[in-house]
This record gives sequence, structure tokens and C-alpha cells, in this order.
Amino acid sequence: MVKIRLQRTGKKKAPSYRVVVADSRAPRNGAFIEIIGHYNPLTDPATAVINEDKAVKWLNQGAKPTQTVSSLFKKLGITNNSLN
Repeated sequence: MVKIRLQRTGKKKAPSYRVVVADSRAPRNGAFIEIIGHYNPLTDPATAVINEDKAVKWLNQGAKPTQTVSSLFKKLGITNNSLN
């Protein structure tokens, strides 16, 4: 199964994340298929930049977002039907 999830980057105690499409069996910071954006929770307010075209493409192909990524998508207004 393909998932859309966060991949941690950044230093110790200063996390930032990439939003990636990856196989669900791959480790958190392991192999991924494509980077579709990034998320920084330390800025005020938190910064999330996601390529909507790529996100919708993967959602339409059946990729399942994690709970955190789906809440980011909700805040940004990204759904399966965003481009239809």
C-alpha cells in the first residue's frame, strides 16, 4: 500500500518534515517514491507547502494519507476532487 506521510529532517530538537509518497513497508526516513511538499511546525504559524497537483494525483491513485498529513491537507483545502 502506498502512503502519503511525513519524513523527518532537520537537527535534534529542531524538526522539519518532508511530505513524501512512500510504500507503507518502508522505514520512516527510508526509501520514498516522490516528495510532494514540506512542513515546518516550529514557525509561528506552522508552515506547510504542498504541491496540490501531485497530492491530488496520488490521492486519486489510491494513496492513503496518514492522520497528520490528512489534517494538513484539510487545512490547505486539498481533497481527491480538488482538480476536478
